[in-house]
Amino acid sequence: MTDFIQLAYLVATALFIFSLHWMNNPKTARKSVYAGVLAMTLAVAATWSRPDVVHHLWIIGAIAVGFIVGVPLSRVALTAVPQRTALSHAFGGLAAGLVGVAKFYLWTSEGPEQLTTFRVSAIVAEVLLGFLTFTGSLMAAGKLQELKWIPQRPVTYPGQNVVNIGLLLTALGLGVWLVLNPTGPASGLLFPAIIVMSLAFGVLLIIPIGGADMPTVISILNSYAGLSAVAMGFVLDNSLLITAGALDGSSGLILSIIMCRAMNRSFVNVLFGAFGKVQAAKAGGEAKVYKEETIEGAAQILEQASSVVIIPGYGMAVAQAQHRTRELYDQLTKRGISVKFAIHPVAGRMPGHMNVLLSEADIPYTDQIGMDDINPDMHQCDVAIVIGANDVVNPAARYDKSTPIFGMPIIDADKAKTVFAIKRSKNPGFAGIDNELYFADRTFMLFGDAKAVVGDLVKQLSGAQSGH
Repeated sequence: MTDFIQLAYLVATALFIFSLHWMNNPKTARKSVYAGVLAMTLAVAATWSRPDVVHHLWIIGAIAVGFIVGVPLSRVALTAVPQRTALSHAFGGLAAGLVGVAKFYLWTSEGPEQLTTFRVSAIVAEVLLGFLTFTGSLMAAGKLQELKWIPQRPVTYPGQNVVNIGLLLTALGLGVWLVLNPTGPASGLLFPAIIVMSLAFGVLLIIPIGGADMPTVISILNSYAGLSAVAMGFVLDNSLLITAGALDGSSGLILSIIMCRAMNRSFVNVLFGAFGKVQAAKAGGEAKVYKEETIEGAAQILEQASSVVIIPGYGMAVAQAQHRTRELYDQLTKRGISVKFAIHPVAGRMPGHMNVLLSEADIPYTDQIGMDDINPDMHQCDVAIVIGANDVVNPAARYDKSTPIFGMPIIDADKAKTVFAIKRSKNPGFAGIDNELYFADRTFMLFGDAKAVVGDLVKQLSGAQSGH
């Protein structure tokens, strides 16, 4: 039986690795999901078959609860996937933290010889990472869901970073003391104090971070959840938990690095920069004026174009306008117009968000071009259509050092001969600043819900075609 369990763990580990690898390509992404499901099924079955597992009803009950909670969570709208992911991390962190608590008190009751330095170190790491991931992920999910009682914009106060870092260092200090004195008279108070501080730190860590940075924060929390699983693996002496947690933690870290590079930001800036506070208008400057265009006028210009680049953003996702965008794509390509989609790495709420939406509408993946590949050709583009994107096309990122997005790579929409920007309102984007592109000479605004505006453009183009 032991050999069977270890073989199952080895196969599950290999499947987890293949699952991550196959996520690199849309053609193998479905295979990736199947591999991950099979790996987890093997892992649960092998662990369940261990001779020391005797409370089978508890496991059956836990699986039933998992299905009851998991099935509805699997059916959320694509725009809600980031917050659903955050909830998954919260559950993982809570599980790790509770296992650490249970093991600490179990070993305490069995005698001081059970509380070795290694075991207590692993428990402290597990509890710290698990509980801060739990509350931090809940806060992140609340910000992404735009709950009324959790402000999406950063909430800051004087000395906030000092308080947060001081709280974390205090929790770490108590953890070190507990490792050195696991059976000391103060251990009964120190351990609960570490739990409370970890829970509080998770909340305080997320409050000063704006909604725009939540996807990156979720990736960082994913890394923390993976590390807590590694610590849990050491506590439970489970090799698969160690390897799976390491894969989870490293993949979350790599994704966070990719997202930070795409925004030209550092981890420190994301976690402590209060990015997203609405910037006050500069005094003494001229009032900026939008130039609006009608649907009929926009359709006429599109008909005369030979090259069109569509730049999707979160506004398209919120409006669920991807299918209308496909209809627009069809109307333009019927006329022999070249249509490409420019995808920024952090457009939407997660990397690949726009690709998934467009692929859902059966838009060929070959026409979905990454930012680095599309930018050299933007000066040849007749019309750029910005659908709900904001900060990722803001030219101020190139030259305005006072703006929080300075240095962030952007899609060069302003280099197109004509720009149509579809936007619900005149409010600033996640970065809290006005978009210079919207006031440029060659930019024309089409205000309204993205689904409705794109639908009107399709109707106008199809009517014009039937008229011909």
